[in-house]
Amino acid sequence: MPDQSVSQARTPEPPARTPESPARTPAADSGRGVSRRALLGTAGATGLVLGAAGGAVGYAAAPAPATPLTSVGSGRAMFHGKHQPGITEGLQACGHLIAFDLAAGAGRREAAALLRRWSATAERLMAGEAAPHDDTDVARDAGPSSLTVTFGFGYGFFARTGLEKQRPAALNPLPDFSADRLDKARSDGDLWVQIGANDALVAFHALRAIQKDAGAAARVRWQMNGFNRAPGATAHPMTARNLMGQLDGTRNPKPADADFDRRIFVPASGEPAWMANGSYAVVRRIRMLLDDWEKLSGGAQEQVIGRRKADGAPLSGGGETTEMNLEKTDAQGDLVVPLTAHARITRPDRNGGAAMLRRPFSYHDGFDADGTPDAGLLFICWQADPLRGFVPVQRKLDRGDALSRFIRHESSGLFAVPGGPAKGEYVGQRLLES
Repeated sequence: MPDQSVSQARTPEPPARTPESPARTPAADSGRGVSRRALLGTAGATGLVLGAAGGAVGYAAAPAPATPLTSVGSGRAMFHGKHQPGITEGLQACGHLIAFDLAAGAGRREAAALLRRWSATAERLMAGEAAPHDDTDVARDAGPSSLTVTFGFGYGFFARTGLEKQRPAALNPLPDFSADRLDKARSDGDLWVQIGANDALVAFHALRAIQKDAGAAARVRWQMNGFNRAPGATAHPMTARNLMGQLDGTRNPKPADADFDRRIFVPASGEPAWMANGSYAVVRRIRMLLDDWEKLSGGAQEQVIGRRKADGAPLSGGGETTEMNLEKTDAQGDLVVPLTAHARITRPDRNGGAAMLRRPFSYHDGFDADGTPDAGLLFICWQADPLRGFVPVQRKLDRGDALSRFIRHESSGLFAVPGGPAKGEYVGQRLLES
């Protein structure tokens, strides 16, 4: 979990509070054809009917004056653009990752039809509208809630579609790492979809629509669910925390950085041409061994990370964004930031300038039979070239990161994510129709 990079991991300002209730508005009750976009300015209310003894005997719709959506619900990301959505936006409260394999007999033609369907669905849902067909009504009462849907291609996709000559060299399989304990059934895939939103029902609605749209062309290979802190949960914007309680993402690259595009996105003149303005996503399910981690004292945890737990400041002093002094020693002459500290090892200036943009989600998938939590990080990092981004940093972590005792990499994938589609295009059109 390289320190240099979790997302634009800043929590948005708390939204203005407005009265809201989960019931449908009269307009929503008038027919299934009402779009979510038509409801963006209103929300209904529900009356709870109580019996004489005070027990609930039923629910009845109660008229209510129209009230605006909260700022959380009205947030909207654009589907069309230079880059696909879901890369440079801030962390979202909930997310789903899903990988598909093309069905037996499906090839380039079927893949193009599938990406056309997926793109049409994603565009509508991100605008706050119902799915193009067979909408489930799960998100009927909500606004877009900053929904993003992002699509990528795995290594095997190109052989299945006869496009091996268009497969980028940067998509070659990742090397083995000593900390890997990978479940092949939950790794890789021909196609990958990332869904994020600030409302759980909106995110699930998109997941279900994408899965249904796959039809007979592709089958689900694996699927994972994640979450982050909700917008407005903190008194002011701040870097997110992971399930270890650490501020995670202090050194993430920022779009305002002069070299941001060069590090994160394939240049317009890059190869192959269909990847212009795209990026490569490394996806890892990293289990945190929380029982072991939580046995450490707070001070010992800080030695492992190299930063203060309370505010994310380096152990060498200052605030969260203060440059870490790697040479500073204590009264006994020992380095204040240990040689094996995670934050020291992952610094870009110690890795040939390697940088990646992280947009992860935490996850919790219950407990093992012995009570051990199955929880950790759905690690997602973006870079122009994984061989210069993720790989060198992970190799260095493999050789001496103190954090490696407390995490386990359990699944992995690498996906080529093309640039954003222009108006009237679908994602991947420049590849599939080349």
